[in-house]
Amino acid sequence: MTPKGEQSRGVVRDADLEERIAGALVGAAVGDALGGPVEGYSPDQILERHGGRVHGVVGPWHGERWRTARPIAPYHKGDGHVTDDTLMTHALVRVYARVRDHLDAHAIADHLVPDLMTNPRWIPELQAEALPLHRVFLAEKWLVARLHYGHVDPREAGTGNIVNCGAAMYMAPVGLVNAANPAAAYAEALDIAGAHQSSYGREAAGVLAAGVAAACAPGASPDSVVTACLSLAKDGTRAAIERVCEVARGHTDFESALGPLREAVAPYDTVGPDYRNPSLGARRPSRLHAIEELPIALGMLTVARGDFRQAVLGAVNYGRDCDSTATMAGALAGALGSPVPEDWAKTVAEASRLDLGEPARTLAGVTREVFEKDVRRRRAHERAFAGMGGPECSE
Repeated sequence: MTPKGEQSRGVVRDADLEERIAGALVGAAVGDALGGPVEGYSPDQILERHGGRVHGVVGPWHGERWRTARPIAPYHKGDGHVTDDTLMTHALVRVYARVRDHLDAHAIADHLVPDLMTNPRWIPELQAEALPLHRVFLAEKWLVARLHYGHVDPREAGTGNIVNCGAAMYMAPVGLVNAANPAAAYAEALDIAGAHQSSYGREAAGVLAAGVAAACAPGASPDSVVTACLSLAKDGTRAAIERVCEVARGHTDFESALGPLREAVAPYDTVGPDYRNPSLGARRPSRLHAIEELPIALGMLTVARGDFRQAVLGAVNYGRDCDSTATMAGALAGALGSPVPEDWAKTVAEASRLDLGEPARTLAGVTREVFEKDVRRRRAHERAFAGMGGPECSE
């Protein structure tokens, strides 16, 4: 998974579209798998449990008792197993492969929901073949309850769901289809996420997609990605990203940044200090708050100066919802062109029984098709506008 090009602390400056798509999707899956076994714990608990920081793939928190030990049971988190973040990401890629154009909330109802409900797949954490619906979290089961059983307008179905990172965690494909066009990625992701989330959960989905799109641009850097995100983000999401990244710029290693980044995001996070015991105001709509995962992912990307390994390890060792945070950090760093460690990718692919390259190859083909359609649509608009007395088209 090492792209070509001149590297500077892991960042590749001239990766092509296919390499960036592969880097983002494989990177997201690797981040997910590394973060899974320490999800929900604090940096201090991780340090004590592992006798130091996590530096790669580790086993389940409770060892051989993973099937019964609470609060993780019955999921085999660890040993390179991806979680629902990757399952949902790959499901969205399959929707793009079917539609072969930009998506909207109705595409989620028409294609993503049936995929979750009717197509058994290998679920690494269950160590069994099952419907993806049986693995995803309650906030994702909401899609099925509202869209399939409730027949709610897909554009409004996210209203009433708990406000979390459930939509943002799988929005990287939207950024890739809109590579180098953050504003378009933001708008498309907001539409898609309307079927799943509301408020700052929906906003985070748009901003994550925008960040991935910005990372694909030639010459992109962590600073340019953050700038693109801030240019589009609204309300508490914008404030949280701005504050976290401001603090992140004062650090060059994730160890020193763990506490300061948590302090920076805490005023915007509704969950509270004990991740497993959310506050009474947790995950409710607000213009003042933000999900925690996206600002921290951007903060770790900044601390790492775009280096995949350091950005993902920073997200993993931060704890809390670190599988989703590392998924986002991995997608962003991979889209920038920083190489995903081949040993990590190989371990995760084998342990999860996934061909991590296949979704990337599929999405790369779809992305080129969608771009060609966009060009034709733009040219038709230019001709029509010129026919009304506007400027001549650029053909």
